[in-house]
Amino acid sequence: QVPLVESGGGLDQPGGSLRLSCTASLLTFNLYDMAWFRQAPGKGREFVARITSNGDSTDYTSSVKGRFTISRDNFKNAVYLQMNNLNPEDTAVYYCNALNAARTPLWSWGQGTQVTVSS
Repeated sequence: QVPLVESGGGLDQPGGSLRLSCTASLLTFNLYDMAWFRQAPGKGREFVARITSNGDSTDYTSSVKGRFTISRDNFKNAVYLQMNNLNPEDTAVYYCNALNAARTPLWSWGQGTQVTVSS
């Protein structure tokens, strides 16, 4: 299994911005599509955004389109999630993971990073 380390979460007001980071200790990081997921209190984990291995394509769940941007730096083994115009419904623990061919999570989950949006 690959250790995943998420960071960058915190408390922000509605309309604010946060940038999440995820690093993976893996020499072949650049071979994997990567994704962000989130789990809100009392709910299951849901897909948020995906980026292909070379970064040439992305897609998002409808609720974050136009507000969130996923990106990656393969030299740093890192994937990022820029979150703008946050709203309380974005409150969740955010996780990153690689995706297999079926677009399901490939590795064990990391500890995640908590994002709380509240006035």
